[in-house]
Amino acid sequence: MNVLLVGGSGLVGSCITPYLQQRHTLRVLDVVPPTHDVEFVEGSIADPDALRRGLHGMDTFITLVMKGGQGGFTRDHTTQLAIDNYTVNCLGLHLLLLTAHEMGITRGIHTGTMSAHNRNRTWYPDEDSVPLDGPNVYGLTKRLAEDICRYFAREFGMNLAVFRITGPSPRQRYIERRSQPPVAGVVPTDEEDLANAYLAGLDFVQAGHGRFDSFFIAGDENHEQVNISKAKALLGWEPRAHLMLTNPTRGTADV
Repeated sequence: MNVLLVGGSGLVGSCITPYLQQRHTLRVLDVVPPTHDVEFVEGSIADPDALRRGLHGMDTFITLVMKGGQGGFTRDHTTQLAIDNYTVNCLGLHLLLLTAHEMGITRGIHTGTMSAHNRNRTWYPDEDSVPLDGPNVYGLTKRLAEDICRYFAREFGMNLAVFRITGPSPRQRYIERRSQPPVAGVVPTDEEDLANAYLAGLDFVQAGHGRFDSFFIAGDENHEQVNISKAKALLGWEPRAHLMLTNPTRGTADV
């Protein structure tokens, strides 16, 4: 498929691009060029003209853009953080989905965050029962972004998946984080595990009509903090990078 990575030059986009390139044709829409060799359209998610240029000829999209992210532990924020987060997470997302709908592109993945929840928890039992009570403007606008996705699924028949990711980490950073004592509310997720989740999600949203689903995507193979069974049941995904920690010569496996 032809896949537009909106905000694909950032951390998560840079992590997953090499893996997604093996199966799909990618284009990045961002305000800065990507680090990988991939087609690039310069522009903001909040610019309708840039969105049309980016979406032209695409089959689907993944949103990866963020501005001024905060962890879900504090409610402190500034006027500029409020402006940035509402512009990107709410206005920009709404414009993206509206433009995609107008261009006949009805399937995609939105990257949410576990910071849509208050992170002062030791257990996340499932995607629907844990309140979306992130205490700062980043978490608040990410919660509102999920409502925007629900709206477009309901009213315009779009198929949209939201990935509430946590601790996205390049390979070496993942290994370092896993060697440290665990931190409540923060679970590192390896780059390849993330990429495999997105690959599975792209397949998932192709079926059905007017569907919205949210998923915990976390490198918590034992479900100690996050119950990731929904992703396994519906996407066929589960983290595998932990296998390298006991057998460094063994690579991770595709979903």
